[in-house]
Amino acid sequence: MTAALVASLQGLDVLLCEKSGQVGGTGSTSAGTLWIPGNHQSRRAGFDDSAERAEQYLDALVGSPINRDLRTAFLKTGPIAIDYLEENSDVRFLPCGRHPDYRSNMKGAAVAGRAIVPQPFDGRLLRADFPRVRPPIPEFMVFGGMMVGKADIGPLIGRFKSAANFGHAAKLFVRYVLDRTRYPRGTRLVMGNALVARLFYSLRKRGVEILFDAPITDVAFKAGRVFGATIRRAGKEINVKARKGVVLATGGYAHNRRFREAFMPRPAPVHSLSSEFNQGDGLAIGERLGARIAPEEHGHSGLWSPVSLTTRSDGSKGLFPHLMLDRAKPGLIAVNSAGERFVNEAVSYHDFVEAMFEANAKVPSIPCYLICDATFIEKYGLGVVYPGMRKLSALLKSGYLKRDDTLEGLAARIGIDGHGLRRTVARYNGFARSGIDIDFGKGETELNRFNGDESHKPNPCIGPLARAPFYAVEIWPADIAVSTGLSTDINARVLDKDRQVIPGLYACGNDMASPMSGSYPGPGTTLGPAIVFAYRAAMHAAGKASSQ
Repeated sequence: MTAALVASLQGLDVLLCEKSGQVGGTGSTSAGTLWIPGNHQSRRAGFDDSAERAEQYLDALVGSPINRDLRTAFLKTGPIAIDYLEENSDVRFLPCGRHPDYRSNMKGAAVAGRAIVPQPFDGRLLRADFPRVRPPIPEFMVFGGMMVGKADIGPLIGRFKSAANFGHAAKLFVRYVLDRTRYPRGTRLVMGNALVARLFYSLRKRGVEILFDAPITDVAFKAGRVFGATIRRAGKEINVKARKGVVLATGGYAHNRRFREAFMPRPAPVHSLSSEFNQGDGLAIGERLGARIAPEEHGHSGLWSPVSLTTRSDGSKGLFPHLMLDRAKPGLIAVNSAGERFVNEAVSYHDFVEAMFEANAKVPSIPCYLICDATFIEKYGLGVVYPGMRKLSALLKSGYLKRDDTLEGLAARIGIDGHGLRRTVARYNGFARSGIDIDFGKGETELNRFNGDESHKPNPCIGPLARAPFYAVEIWPADIAVSTGLSTDINARVLDKDRQVIPGLYACGNDMASPMSGSYPGPGTTLGPAIVFAYRAAMHAAGKASSQ
């Protein structure tokens, strides 16, 4: 949508083809955060940052010169692309303020100023097109259809603790009740849903033609360049000529078994948070044209989140991503089959899963288990259990939660070593008294403390597991995006195996090999580059490319 919007703004004729019946893909179910170092929205809010410091951070994090030209282009263009969208469309962003980079102890890392989020959007502006916006996952909505952002959680949970909280919660609820008289869900859109809706609304206002249920099946290639695409719609194939080029943005290969087996760690994880329509269409087309797929090493693809497996009200299965609401709070540990900790539980969701893979090579750690006590679950919740939730019977009956009055009993219920769990908890409780995790350093980085409980002393991320009953939830790895894709130059032009440009073919989003080379620097690592390189692709097609 970004590539289509920018191309339209530059005066090009655009056809946007959506494989499904709704816009948004994985982005609509995400937090909607963009990692854009040096963005002007944060600078205006008083947060100082620069592309130079971010480049130092990425050099330290990636540890390789591979893709450095792409990262440099991303850092240079990021603020420009965001300002362009704000000045020329209804896409709007807000600074996140404090939102630490995920490896905040590295040179060049920032605590604040690099993350931005879309402004909330009123879905009623889309009128009859509102149902075209893919909804968030049910686990991220309340009352069956109301979206809430991070800033809404406190007032909703503490609605009776202050007049301000009650007013905020009441306003959200009244709006939602009124929405449900006319719409299938709430129209107050936040996070990734707001970003998708703002792009969609901007495209509609410009009159850009959008075909739904219209997957790409092939591209037309002749005399050394791509000059069109074949689209399937209503059982028929449509041949579309493209004077300036074709942009592949099909979401990556998350649900393509062949590509998962080829590029992901073995055995390939079975769960994915990506849209079910992300089936590797773009990679397959590039592969047939002789495009280079990168990175070339096996096992380095995937941007990860730990998830618990849910059973929804209609009986279907779902995934709840454990991003930042429970793992960093004091009084929780993650253990493997031996009942032992294997990771700093407060690291980023990507790094947590990477630690699962590493530990699993020695001791079965997939799945692993989050363990807490009664005090923790009452105060902080656990997965789909929200803080203060009293009725746990349905979750216990479904098996989502396991509970027992003793640690050994809990270990038996989840099939791990009970003696190992008892030893681990005893050692961890010692860390809780001292405030120092000598095994994994939980609570020592800005990211840890940001997601912890600042009111808890001496360490906002470490607390005892002491009060029965004890609880466990099973955790699996799931990809939220992929880093392996079509190799491109700095203007998102696809390269062949000799690293030469395939004229007329562009790739962005998860179809493009990640410029971060499989690393995960901060919040919005996928959406930030996706939008920036979509902007660069459209500008190149319009004849306004940057050489840097």
